Amino acid sequence: MPTEPIRWQAFEHGHLERGGDWYIALGIAAISIALTSIILGNVLFGILIVVAAFVWGMMAQLPHHVVDFEISERGIRAGEHFYLYESVIAFWVEEHKTKSPLLLIDTTKFMTPNLAVPLENVDPKLVRAYLLEHVDEVPMKESLAQKFLELLGL
Repeated sequence: MPTEPIRWQAFEHGHLERGGDWYIALGIAAISIALTSIILGNVLFGILIVVAAFVWGMMAQLPHHVVDFEISERGIRAGEHFYLYESVIAFWVEEHKTKSPLLLIDTTKFMTPNLAVPLENVDPKLVRAYLLEHVDEVPMKESLAQKFLELLGL
């Protein structure tokens, strides 16, 4: 078992470059749905759609940040958040043929019960061997919410 912590950096999430056409399509879709909603008598939903489209457009422009990850004897660090092994229920290293492997972590935390950590610049076998000393390995898949956010590019 390695005694040194495993450290690596990865992007917080995948970033899709969007051209001007994407923003125009977002605006047209939002205005169309909002107008339909207002015509059908649901003004509040129309306003919500416009606000959501605006926020989505603003979030799409945000730069993606590099996050520092560390697995040590005490627990798992993802950026500013630290997860003690006592709060980690299980983990799974999901290896993909088309994209970088993911470390899936199930925790007891209320706000972040499931984590998907990209293993871009680190050996997944080393991470798996290190975590097996502290946590149970249970097969799991990336959550639908996480996949949906990836699909939206957020």
